[in-house]
Amino acid sequence: MEKQLGSDTARSAASLQESWARIRGRLREEVGEVEYRTWLRQMTLVGIEGDEVIVHLPTRFLRDWVRSHYGDRLRALWQHEVPAVRRVDVRVGPQPRGAEPTPEDDTAGTAAARPGLAEALAPRQPRANGADPRGEWSAPLDPRFTFDTFVVGKPNEFAHACARRVAERPASPGFNPLFLYGGVGLGKTHLMHAVAWAIRGGEPARNVAYMSAEKFMYRFISALRSQSTMEFKESLRSVDVLMVDDLQFLIGKDNTQEEFFHTFNALIDAGKQIIISADKSPSDLNGLEDRLRTRLGCGMVADIHATTYELRLSILQAKATAAAVTVPKNVHEFLAHKITSNVRELEGALNRLIAHANLFGRAVTLESAQDVLHDLLRAHDRRVTIEEIQRKVAEHYNIRLTDMSSARRARNVARPRQVAMYLAKQLTSRSLPEIGRRFGNRDHTTVMHAVSRISELMQADSAFAEDVELLRRMLET
Repeated sequence: MEKQLGSDTARSAASLQESWARIRGRLREEVGEVEYRTWLRQMTLVGIEGDEVIVHLPTRFLRDWVRSHYGDRLRALWQHEVPAVRRVDVRVGPQPRGAEPTPEDDTAGTAAARPGLAEALAPRQPRANGADPRGEWSAPLDPRFTFDTFVVGKPNEFAHACARRVAERPASPGFNPLFLYGGVGLGKTHLMHAVAWAIRGGEPARNVAYMSAEKFMYRFISALRSQSTMEFKESLRSVDVLMVDDLQFLIGKDNTQEEFFHTFNALIDAGKQIIISADKSPSDLNGLEDRLRTRLGCGMVADIHATTYELRLSILQAKATAAAVTVPKNVHEFLAHKITSNVRELEGALNRLIAHANLFGRAVTLESAQDVLHDLLRAHDRRVTIEEIQRKVAEHYNIRLTDMSSARRARNVARPRQVAMYLAKQLTSRSLPEIGRRFGNRDHTTVMHAVSRISELMQADSAFAEDVELLRRMLET
């Protein structure tokens, strides 16, 4: 009798895993490989309790995203497989000991096909000294922030190459410490997370700790209050790779800086890798102790410049492809021209457009972009000047800015110049003679001719009219 019960339980568990494998396969078909790998691959089936299926994900961020975006679909797929199911509960947690393993149906991009990644993502047993450095110190890593999803361009190619080198050979001479600096939202955190994922996937035995400077300070202060500074030092200094984000927040915190300095030295001397990020280079971080500033600059310092138009365009295209959403070329160009401050804001704008289109079942258009993002675009408003018009038009048509005022009459130069004159007349209050003076001291009749000619071309050629309208919107909105 007992053997019979055991056999029934085994068959039930096997049937459940087969259903789960079919559900995962169906989800991959529906959302696409990129989206599946980003959000759904790390789901772990725990089991069924009554009419409720329990699924685990490793981070709170992933749990919230999957609940919000895929919860209803998961429930529908489970009900198709097991009609008795009424709910799917997505929780944060590892695969419980004793639960049946989830059959891995992923391909080359999965944890099973990436040596060491499954082990790196799994929880570790505490060390003999009482703490697992990763669990105690490391903040959750964003699964979206990998090298595969990092868009490389001229402003960030050096920093990307340095991060790759550190990920492949941690603590190699000349790259320890690695100091990344640049403005807000340019990709420093993305690169740090990418290094952490790569090291954990390639060398699971390494303890990688990623944290903000604020968390370091908080833990240090807590150790002082609880008189446990020795445990603090031993626990932190046992990591193999230490990453500290936004180091500028330690400015003015002298005691914390001193402890960080000693931790820094201990890890470097032990051959451990350190990666730091900040908004400025070490030499420009006024308020840091000289000895710490000197040590930070003794390795590899890599800056991430402000994004270029080309890089912003590439980022938008990559994000739209990953989301499996069709976004017209003119919308990409419009956003890349208008939102230049940082990548986070750019991605946020695209996400809003995609969400709006999905919620209302409408296509993404230039008009909808202006409507949905009116508040964001208004924040980027500035008074349109002739100089700005000349710069935007020259950039759009890939000619030199000096061609706007040159005597060249080649069509590939003259036509953009006429477009710029037309827009100057439409978007500024400058008089025709003044516009002419800004274009190489040309006569006001030349400006009149340009305005008339562009108007005629726009009526005869819809593609040309759309091009000019795009420029006008970028400058006006």
